[in-house]
Amino acid sequence: MLGIIGGSGLTKLPGLSITHRQVIRTPYGEPSGPLTFGDLGGHPVVFLARHGYGHNIPPHLVNYRANIWALHAQKVSHVVSVATVGGIHPELGPGCFCVPDQIIDYTHGRECTFAEYNGKQVSHQDFTWPYCEDMRQRCLQALRGAGEPCLGAGVYAAVQGPRLETRAEIERLARDGADMVGMTGMPEAYLAREIGLCYAAIAVCVNWAAGRGDSAEGISPEVIEANLAHATERLRTVLKNLACMSYGAEAPVAPGGVCDI
Repeated sequence: MLGIIGGSGLTKLPGLSITHRQVIRTPYGEPSGPLTFGDLGGHPVVFLARHGYGHNIPPHLVNYRANIWALHAQKVSHVVSVATVGGIHPELGPGCFCVPDQIIDYTHGRECTFAEYNGKQVSHQDFTWPYCEDMRQRCLQALRGAGEPCLGAGVYAAVQGPRLETRAEIERLARDGADMVGMTGMPEAYLAREIGLCYAAIAVCVNWAAGRGDSAEGISPEVIEANLAHATERLRTVLKNLACMSYGAEAPVAPGGVCDI
């Protein structure tokens, strides 16, 4: 079954028929909220609002372990994370999509592993390629089928939040090779790898990062909200395509659809 992690607005996608919600208890505490089970494009999906259904959990306080464990416990095998980002790459402006292939982790103090060593030998999980390539390709095909231009790869800089970054910090991230900046990419991606979920992200650019484009002098929350609302509407077809592919169907390619800017 396909799991979708994202903002609470995604539960209002046209074509999503909600069947029930279920509270899941985990060994790691409470998830961000109940899991929402439904049908999208004729296929079952389960959705989790990362920040809670009232959007009241900041990124540094999200219980990522409970969220990922809850999805795994419900037999989810593939997960797509819909993540809002600020654009650093010159071709990743507001309204653009990207399917990142790399992460740089700048977060701290978050519970970042399921491993409970308790005197056991330490093991090290390979994380050379942090996203499941099969799931990345499905996301790209789903975007292509919806006719949405996107960057087919990129480096996601995961920062602590909840504040936005300074101009100098964005310049540092750019020098480090980051193409976008967000607050929820880690440890979510690593926990999915640890527990065996095929996980990838669709990054939705909702603003230029600090000091870039129309964010040269500051970032407007109103602009972010407007861009997010528009992107959520466009994600309708993308996620429907992805749900179809999770059950063996092929996503159609929209005429004139472009990918990999």
